[in-house]
Amino acid sequence: MEFFRIKQDIPFMRHALTFNVISLVTFILATFFLVYHGLHLSVEFTGGTLVEVTYPEPPELEPIRQALARDGYPDAQVQNFGSARDVLIRLPNREGLDTDKIASQTMETLSTIGGARPEQRRVEFVGPQVGKELASDGAMALLLVVIGIMIYLALRFEWRFAVSAIIANLHDVVIILGFFAFFQWEFSLSVLAAVLAVLGYSVNESVVVFDRVRETFRKKRQMSTPEVINHAITSTISRTVITHGSTQVMVLSMLLFGGETLYYFSLALTIGICFGIYSSVLVASPLVMWLGASREQFVKPKVEKQEAVV
Repeated sequence: MEFFRIKQDIPFMRHALTFNVISLVTFILATFFLVYHGLHLSVEFTGGTLVEVTYPEPPELEPIRQALARDGYPDAQVQNFGSARDVLIRLPNREGLDTDKIASQTMETLSTIGGARPEQRRVEFVGPQVGKELASDGAMALLLVVIGIMIYLALRFEWRFAVSAIIANLHDVVIILGFFAFFQWEFSLSVLAAVLAVLGYSVNESVVVFDRVRETFRKKRQMSTPEVINHAITSTISRTVITHGSTQVMVLSMLLFGGETLYYFSLALTIGICFGIYSSVLVASPLVMWLGASREQFVKPKVEKQEAVV
């Protein structure tokens, strides 16, 4: 399915160096902010207290967040849990208070809000050690995804394509983390899930372009490598607009109407999708060209049969 078809190939590779210089500068800035500012980790990673309460009627979450912020918890996470009447509150650690005191103070704060008084269901404490384990497990998950993508692309295409795609995808991940470090947005498990989703989403776009590059190498033998890549990117633009446009509409709807719970998750996806398109087309493809991809890697030379000597 195509919305439009571009008859003349767009010379993307003519500006490949410019695009990659922009990517390099963006990557360096993101790395600097990650090192200088660091990530603003959520309760799952730093440790804290989880308080689950239930209301007779579904409450509004924003007044709860405002009340907790007035009592010294501006970073409190408030979301529905299970049903609209059940609310899960995540509170960061505070020195000099144990779990019981934090829970009792939270219930007192909730009682000051107009409406029905909530009932406490459970209280759990997440220690810093658990947070460190979650952080290490998340990093391991990211590493395994990267290794799996490289193996898949190397087997399906060739090692040059695997290296180019993984550099472009890691470029996306670092830029997402750089945004969160620069603006000090909260980095939670849902954001980590969004980062892993962006990895898979970006590699899918790279595979589509690489598959068309391989197909063009086999069909159009008169084209040079830059011309083949230009043709592959141009011929997939319509597909890119359809898939990424429809996905971005869904993600933007979560960003605008999903509330506090889905905000940073959808924000990470929004950044990742935008940079995923850019990196798959304008970072991975030039890297493939510079690493020496050629027609001979996909087209086997014809072997002339020797006639039998009588």
